[in-house]
Amino acid sequence: MSFIEKISSLHLDMLKEIGNVGAGNAATSLSTLFDRKIDMSVPSVRILSFDEMMGLAGGPDNIVASVFLRIGGDAPGNMFFLLPLPQAAYYIRQMTGEESFSFEVTPYSELSVSALQELGNILSGSYLSALSDFTKLNLYPSVPSLSIDMAGAALSFGLFELSQVSDYAIVIDTALNEENSQIGSIKGHFFLLPDPESFEIIFSSLGAAIDE
Repeated sequence: MSFIEKISSLHLDMLKEIGNVGAGNAATSLSTLFDRKIDMSVPSVRILSFDEMMGLAGGPDNIVASVFLRIGGDAPGNMFFLLPLPQAAYYIRQMTGEESFSFEVTPYSELSVSALQELGNILSGSYLSALSDFTKLNLYPSVPSLSIDMAGAALSFGLFELSQVSDYAIVIDTALNEENSQIGSIKGHFFLLPDPESFEIIFSSLGAAIDE
């Protein structure tokens, strides 16, 4: 049995609680940024195989907006935040005022790329801050890297090292709702890929060590 398969429902409940705290912090930041009320929640945290994770992203050939961050500090790892292109384009238009922005028109402006990176930075930073607060571990994100590519290509880098020891990852579902939104609830996915040794560090810090 691999280390990730030893994670229990208790561990997932802890991650969900941390995720909802992080979501609340992110919602506050986004509400200030957009000057309107935005709610964010984490409806579920799941363990999925890499194949299931690709399916969640719409399949390996589906084009997605992906923000990648390397987690540094006491429990290093990788994190991705994925959004479908229509939802990513909506947020770029809201953040930049570029009403005509579309991923179908290239090259993308530096402003639009920076806006999506900042969105990913706010969301992932809020989650990592909550995780750090709960575990008392020093965790910090790298500068976010944006990719507009097929899901298989976007995720392959972060999955390569983990695939040597496991075929599973932690998926943190997110739901963003804002007042007067024209596209309804926005659903994205965090893929949390701690380095193998980081799982034990994180859960031991939470008082729920993974049983051998």
